[in-house]
Amino acid sequence: MTPDEIEGAVAAGLPQAVEDLKRLVAIPSVAFPGHPEEPVFAAAAVTEELLRSTGLPHVQQIPVPGSFPAVYAEAPAPPGAPTVLLYAHYDVQPAGDPALWRTPAFEPTEINGAIHGRGAADDKSGVITHVAALRAFRGRFPVGVKVIVEGQEEYAGERLESFIEHNPELVRADAIVVADTGNPRVGDPAVTTSLRGMAAFTVEVRTLRESLHSGSFGGAAPDALAALIRMLASLHDDHGDIRVPGLPRGTFLGAGPSEEDFRATAGVLDDVSLVGSGSLADRLWASYAITVTGLDVPTVSGAINAVQPVARARVTVRVPPAGDPKATTDAVLAFLRQVAPWGVRVSFSDHVLGSGFLADTGGVARSALNRAMERAYGRPPRDVGAGGSIPLVSTLVRQFPAASILLFGAEDDDASIHAPNERVVIEELRRTITTEALFLEEYGSAPF
Repeated sequence: MTPDEIEGAVAAGLPQAVEDLKRLVAIPSVAFPGHPEEPVFAAAAVTEELLRSTGLPHVQQIPVPGSFPAVYAEAPAPPGAPTVLLYAHYDVQPAGDPALWRTPAFEPTEINGAIHGRGAADDKSGVITHVAALRAFRGRFPVGVKVIVEGQEEYAGERLESFIEHNPELVRADAIVVADTGNPRVGDPAVTTSLRGMAAFTVEVRTLRESLHSGSFGGAAPDALAALIRMLASLHDDHGDIRVPGLPRGTFLGAGPSEEDFRATAGVLDDVSLVGSGSLADRLWASYAITVTGLDVPTVSGAINAVQPVARARVTVRVPPAGDPKATTDAVLAFLRQVAPWGVRVSFSDHVLGSGFLADTGGVARSALNRAMERAYGRPPRDVGAGGSIPLVSTLVRQFPAASILLFGAEDDDASIHAPNERVVIEELRRTITTEALFLEEYGSAPF
């Protein structure tokens, strides 16, 4: 197909792609413990149906031990053509507090050219990108195609990693497209070349057999919550830089966002300072970051005058691409034990590890992507990093070191992924679909 034909096919199919995305977003496919499982299986079934609509000759759900099914599809490569693996995930983050959403999280709503709803960007836009790009070819694909869409990336995605390590031939490909990132701003084309790894754990502090009256015992009885607060606060210095030995600041070789743009995107309040030192690109994409993501303590509304016997926190550490998540976790745990006051009892549980990623920015596939993205957006892409993690990517790098791994997508920094009021801009979705379809054609015709 010519580029004009591809662009026309994508434009003609966009209304259907938008309706398909709304259908997916309406399914609350939260794969976290404590949430109903039926919607997750329903999202897998719809994903399977959508992939069948592309003309792929083989589509099926594949059981993943300990997880929800992955949806897999494939079509053989034309003679002499390479094979491309397309990845996305159909599960989503929990919606959180409904009061913080301007529209219901699982009632997809179109407002000013954007679709609002949980998962509209992360990552059901990735599912629809693959579906709509493949539909443009009407079953006559210029490359071999493999698709894998998983159902538990947001929680314990390492289960698919283990599955792929035991079934590498299922996803072996010359190039791998991961549609689970996006651009800094709408219309600003970018390829993500760096991902931080991740480590997470729960820390528990115990001091007493049971809670005590704060009037009778406060002032002498050791408060577990006070101890935990001191420990967590010690992780950073007054500037917000990490104090844990062995976790130095890194450097990103490229331009990051301006402070003005970052403050606006992050919603930082006036007169509140940013934390840490070094460039924003260094801090966001190439350095360690430690965040307390949850606390188990009495709520303010139900608080009583008591000294707490136990307190727990969930801690997440973002690890630079070259960092070792296990060594990072060990360093943080050792530091927390060291700073624990008053001889309190400290324990750790629920560990999660995931490696980072640093891409090779050359090669035939990346050149084909550059040409495709320049046509779709009207200007060539730039390299950016991502502070988040995609657990599967590092596994794919280990399994297929010769494959080109390409990360792009319809998300943008204002998409509010993992937050209330998530949305995806329809025009950005169109450009992403166009990019992927053009890439498949360009890559299929490139000399090897």
